[in-house]
Order: sequence, then structure tokens, then C-alpha cells
Amino acid sequence: MQLRYQYRLYPTPAQRQALARAFGCARTVYNDALRARRQAHANGLPYVSDGDLSKRVITAAKRTPERSWLGEVSAVVLQQALADLNTAYRNFFASLTGKRKGPKAVPPRYRSRKDRRQAIRFTKNARFSVTAGGKLRLPKIGDVPVRWSRNLPAEPSSVTVIKDAAGRYFASFVAEARRDFAHKLSTRLIRENQAVYVEDLCVNGLARTKLAKSVHDAGWSQFTAMLTYKAARHGRHLGKIDRWFPSSKMCGSCGVVAESLPLNVRSWSCPCGAVHDRDVNAARNILAAGRADRLNACGDQVRPGSAPAQVGEAGSLRGAA
Repeated sequence: MQLRYQYRLYPTPAQRQALARAFGCARTVYNDALRARRQAHANGLPYVSDGDLSKRVITAAKRTPERSWLGEVSAVVLQQALADLNTAYRNFFASLTGKRKGPKAVPPRYRSRKDRRQAIRFTKNARFSVTAGGKLRLPKIGDVPVRWSRNLPAEPSSVTVIKDAAGRYFASFVAEARRDFAHKLSTRLIRENQAVYVEDLCVNGLARTKLAKSVHDAGWSQFTAMLTYKAARHGRHLGKIDRWFPSSKMCGSCGVVAESLPLNVRSWSCPCGAVHDRDVNAARNILAAGRADRLNACGDQVRPGSAPAQVGEAGSLRGAA
């Protein structure tokens, strides 16, 4: 599954000029390619293939005086402009044949410099990266400052740089890896442990709160579903602790439950003197509760068993007056 993560960019004046040049080059390649295909159709010629189109409007065009400036930007940006055109054509043809659901797609149109939104895309081939200082390094543009509102969950496969109608710049990353990461982690947990315990959270309820974005990002339902079927497949025990169990608020040392523990409190002290990291304490309590439930479910004695009464404990004695 692919997810998008968008962040605000703050390019310098020189970087804005470089981005404007890249926007213009991508727009030119897109329009030249669209014009070539329209002319071929109007003249009754075969549909121009992707490879021939790339050679004509990028490789050969760079050698001409009219389009030599295409070499001033990353070649990946130009190739992605062609990819956008190909996607537009595929959607149009699929819509004509009824294979595409939803509203009918219109034929691709020329892009204008007056469009309210300009965008270019860099893939891994472009070797974009995030520097140690947290800037977005783009080929032939430089290190662009980014305002990171949250961390990326995985290595991004592409980034689209967008300029909106208000003149603001954004970086839209596409990250793979959530499902792949969940598969790898759940497999490792099941293989390395005989029993795994999780908290049975009310995901649907949490998704209606201000935590919705974080809950969906974590993919909790998907992860627990993977643990469930993998535990059954490998003969492991998966225990789910009741969602009302006070795992975070209960002291793992003395068992006292705190009256309240807001989410912004990441560590707390118990009157017994124990100091807890919120998440570590919750994990220990979940483990203890899961082990206790499993012992009870396996038939172990929860209450002391019956034993013969000792002399003097019985309610009546033989020969008593």
C-alpha cells in the first residue's frame, strides 16, 4: 500500500528560480509529446509509442537550439512528465471502453504556465534524499528547507514538488512499506515468541478523535490481523487484553491505578516511589495480564484447592459435649 505525506517547503530565491525552470521544462515536454500524438492521429499515422516519444521530445530535442535548455533540469523530471501524459491517455482509453469506473475521463489537454498548480516529480532514479540536517536534496535544485510536521514512516519511493495557487511550495512523498513493514514485524514476533499479547484497542472509536491520523498511520487493525492468522498458523498463542484494562495508569510495581494520565504525559511517578516510562510500564502490565489470563484459561487453579481440615478447625469434634 502506498501513502502520501505532504510537508511545506521553503526554497530560497535561487531555488525558486530553479524550480520555475523545472516546472517549465516539464510542461514543455508534456505539451510537445501531446502535440506529437495529436498530429500523428490527425494524419492517420500509428499511435506514437512511449519509447519513440521519449526519443523525439527529450533526447533529440536537447540537441536542437530551440530545446537545448531542457538539459538544465533533471532528466527524471522530464521522463515523469511523459509518464503523466501516458497515465492521462490510459485513463481516457479505459474510460472510453468502460473499464474505468467513475466519471468519464476527458482527453489529455495542453498544460499552461497560467495553471494554478505546477508540479514536478522525482523518483529514486533522480537520487533525491533527505539530508542529515533535515533538508530535501533535489538534483540541480539544491537542499531545500522542509517543515517536518511528522516523521516519514518509511523510505519514500518518490517526491512531488508542488507550487499551489497561493505561491506556496510543498513536498508530497510517496512511502511504500507500511504493509511490508507490518508483515516483517509480525512474522518476527510470532517466530521468536511462544506467546504474544496485545491490547484490544477500539480502533473505530479512536479514528473519530483527534488521534485519527496517528491511528490510521499505525495500521493497528491490519497489524493485529496479521498477528492473529500467523499465530494460528505457527501454533503460537495470541492474547488480547481488554481495552478497558488500565495498562498505562496502573503502577507495575504496586498495582495502584492513577486517577488520570493525559496523553502528553510520557513518564510518571507512583506514590510508592516507582518512576515509569508510560509505554514501557503499559507493555509490562499487558504482558503480566496476558500471562495471568492464559494460566486461567489453561485450567490452572485460580483459588486454593480443598484440603483436609486440621484438628481443631472442624466445626464439631467427636465426643464434644
